Amino acid sequence: MKKLDQYIHSEILHPLLVISLLLAGLFSSFNAARYLEDAVSQTLGLVLILELILLKTIIAMEVLLPIAFYAAIIVALGRMHRDQEIIVLQSAGINETRIVKIVLTLAIPVGLLVGLLSIYGRPWAYDTIYRIDNSASTELDVDRYQAGRFYGNESSGRIVYIRNKRNKDKTLEGVFHYIRKNEQSDIILAHQGYQVRSGDFQPPQLHLIDGSMYRIGRPNARESIVHFSRFVFMPDIKKAMDYQRKAASTLQLGKSTDSRDIAEFQWRVSRAVATILLALVAIPLSRAAPRQGKGEKIIAAAVMFAIYYNLSGLAQTWVEQGIVGRVPGVWWLHILMLILVTWILTPSFRKKPVGANVHT
Repeated sequence: MKKLDQYIHSEILHPLLVISLLLAGLFSSFNAARYLEDAVSQTLGLVLILELILLKTIIAMEVLLPIAFYAAIIVALGRMHRDQEIIVLQSAGINETRIVKIVLTLAIPVGLLVGLLSIYGRPWAYDTIYRIDNSASTELDVDRYQAGRFYGNESSGRIVYIRNKRNKDKTLEGVFHYIRKNEQSDIILAHQGYQVRSGDFQPPQLHLIDGSMYRIGRPNARESIVHFSRFVFMPDIKKAMDYQRKAASTLQLGKSTDSRDIAEFQWRVSRAVATILLALVAIPLSRAAPRQGKGEKIIAAAVMFAIYYNLSGLAQTWVEQGIVGRVPGVWWLHILMLILVTWILTPSFRKKPVGANVHT
């Protein structure tokens, strides 16, 4: 029977790989278009854009991979039904229970992979994205700047120029800073400067050393000049990111009593279970008569997935809002799904196999 297991696994893995790459490619393309726009306004480099796209795709795989696996099972077993391979197997005494067990031997490792992505990959990716986004959204983050170039932001009216940058200690030399606020403009010239970060999710401070600030007001207003030995640009507190739930470790969320933390924790842990349940429900949805069209099965499969996925989001929202407690949490939905799948896969529920008259 190992050859049968290998054959069915192969039939499922081939479309799984194709569908996974297709979904990941489409998702990455969508994010690439978004970040390319940000690259113009926020001076994001190509490497940074590629990193953000990769991180977003890693997060999305906890949903895309179960979709691909679900679709791959329907495609593979559906083809075997239409080509009457299932009828031949049934004639040889191999019933659907055996096929369910074969699919489970593949669904469990795939489910564990999705679970690892959700429990460990998701918070790591979000943590990295928050750091990058926080850095990119801060105009005074000089890590992204290169010497000899002007960097401006039209919405804030800020222009920064650095004559030289020592990469070893990240010290800036010959700093020019211009910012316009309402009818007032400030021009700052500094001999040196450096950046200071106060926390992982805190915007950086810019410290300028030995310089002058020229304040220019309205046409008839008097100009002012201030000389300084040290000038500090403080970060915008409103933009500071302190606690990010999606970036918190799964262990930390599991110990929390906050309803939103509980919802995030149960979402991560339930991804492996949801993947396996979707794989099981795909088996009866793949049943098809020889030469039967694919349209009806595709629609039924899409509707089933949409209902399950939307209910998963609803269950998580109920836990977040405190409507449902830690118990039953989001698990009531997966228990109902397990009952439904078990009922559908029972021999009494199955339809009489097409071509049953082959038996003698």
